[in-house]
Amino acid sequence: MSAPRRSSIETKAVILAAARERFGADGYERATIRAIASDAAIDPSMVMRYFGTKEKLFAAAADVDLRLPALDAVPRPQLGAVLSAHFLDRWEGDEAMLILLRTGVTNDDAAERMRAVFANQLAPLVLRTCPNPAEAPRRAGLIATQVLGLALCRYVLRLPPIVAMTHPEVVDWLGPQIQRCLTGSLGADGPGAEGPGV
Repeated sequence: MSAPRRSSIETKAVILAAARERFGADGYERATIRAIASDAAIDPSMVMRYFGTKEKLFAAAADVDLRLPALDAVPRPQLGAVLSAHFLDRWEGDEAMLILLRTGVTNDDAAERMRAVFANQLAPLVLRTCPNPAEAPRRAGLIATQVLGLALCRYVLRLPPIVAMTHPEVVDWLGPQIQRCLTGSLGADGPGAEGPGV
């Protein structure tokens, strides 16, 4: 008895799931269309039919939406804690974010995609919450250092003391760091200093 035929939507979903696993495990350079097709129990030509190239498949597999929360109703002193909890949930709930993190270290295209995600999604939120709009790019970049650094150590390098921290412990530590990035002084450069974008 032959296996039931998949719809095109189901086939694409199976390919994407296999691609996320393979890109996450092997990185962009080592992952191959043939290996991904094998993982998906599908002919490599079908992968090419649906996605065209390895680059396009990676773009689809690593399509990231930060799903940033609306902060309008959040009391100003709690912004950092709310964002910290949100980012922790996103890292733990979206494999695409970890794929970008792992591959972004060694692949220029993945690094550019990660920069674009934070520049296009995080920077506008920071612009609406920081005390001086001219500081928004630098503040967004500083927040990225915190959330990316934590994710690298907790989910990729898996440093035991960081892995051992509970969700509330991570938020208690990370929240004040993000709060300072959002609303605190930027230091010697003073108000209005502009830094590089994310």
